[in-house]
Amino acid sequence: MASKRDYYEVLGIEKNASKDDIKKAYRKLAVKYHPDRNPGNKEAEEKFKEATEAYEVLSDDQKRPIYDQYGFAGLDGMGGGGGQGYSHAFNDFSDLFGGMGGGFGDIFENLFGGGSRRRSPTDPAQGDSLRYDLNIKFKDAVYGTKAEIKFRHNEVCSECHGTGGAQGSTRKTCPTCNGMGQIRRSAGFFAVQQPCPTCGGAGTVIDKPCSKCRGSGFEQVSKAMTLTIPAGVDDGKRIAIPRMGDAGANGGPAGDLIVILHVEPHEYFERDGFDLYCAVPVTFAQAALGVTMNITSLDDKKIEFKLPAGTTNGKIFKIKGEGVPVTNSTRKGDLYVKILVQVPTKMTSEQKKLLEEYAKIENATKSPACVKLSSLR
Repeated sequence: MASKRDYYEVLGIEKNASKDDIKKAYRKLAVKYHPDRNPGNKEAEEKFKEATEAYEVLSDDQKRPIYDQYGFAGLDGMGGGGGQGYSHAFNDFSDLFGGMGGGFGDIFENLFGGGSRRRSPTDPAQGDSLRYDLNIKFKDAVYGTKAEIKFRHNEVCSECHGTGGAQGSTRKTCPTCNGMGQIRRSAGFFAVQQPCPTCGGAGTVIDKPCSKCRGSGFEQVSKAMTLTIPAGVDDGKRIAIPRMGDAGANGGPAGDLIVILHVEPHEYFERDGFDLYCAVPVTFAQAALGVTMNITSLDDKKIEFKLPAGTTNGKIFKIKGEGVPVTNSTRKGDLYVKILVQVPTKMTSEQKKLLEEYAKIENATKSPACVKLSSLR
């Protein structure tokens, strides 16, 4: 039995490819090797099965990490990677090709017999989800906050209640498609059907459109709301607000409002997961002799910290439990403090005299030998 090819190699993508990259790569191969476009071609059929198998694994959030770590052996018993044919792909063509633009999904369905799955224009359809980008301060991302957001979305028209027609209007047969809802167009040597651009596939048009929504059935409305941002969120966090996107068509549910958080950098603190990092400057004498000092935390709390004698420049100390609150937990990360020993560049005559006396006592060599870098870490 011939060995199987790596799934990433099959699709021609890198191992860090995004879901969109995976889908695009599969679209290209599916169009090229689909059995209905290559009747009787066993080689094309095998390539189509191979590409579909690769897509089913790499597009699955559970199967992909297992395959990345353990290869084909890790997929045994999971229902993936076992050469289980391509019936799954037949069911997903409307989704896989629907986002390509230009009606390609409809063209593909007509070419390969998927037209029976096309949604009717009068069926309920979910509205679009909307994106809202929100900038928040570093401190607010760590400890949580409330933010006022304002946005606009489509709601069902208050005048026509979504019908798109003025009072007393009626629907008449679409003059473009003669009520068929579809028009035929040539695509190369194929004759394909597409939804009518005039009626959107409904087969009828309104004789008197609503003056408020101009026949769309929707009106744009401004909204304002208070968003609760939980403690511990990170840059790029997505918060979904259900049913606050655009209204759905024909009584379908509204989409969601997706808020994407952008955290502004802090002047002194940096973050890695739930841990915080900062740098604290100390004098040469403090580093050599040790000192008890107060460190100001992110929430402006004074933390007593004992710097041990003989601390070297760049030494990092951990202060437990003074980091970022862990989301949905009472636990916190840690605060890491990096010590920066500052060598004086300007000294008084008294300071210089004292250091000169210390240098005599220290009796340091003027010809030091090199040491291994590892000994300094």
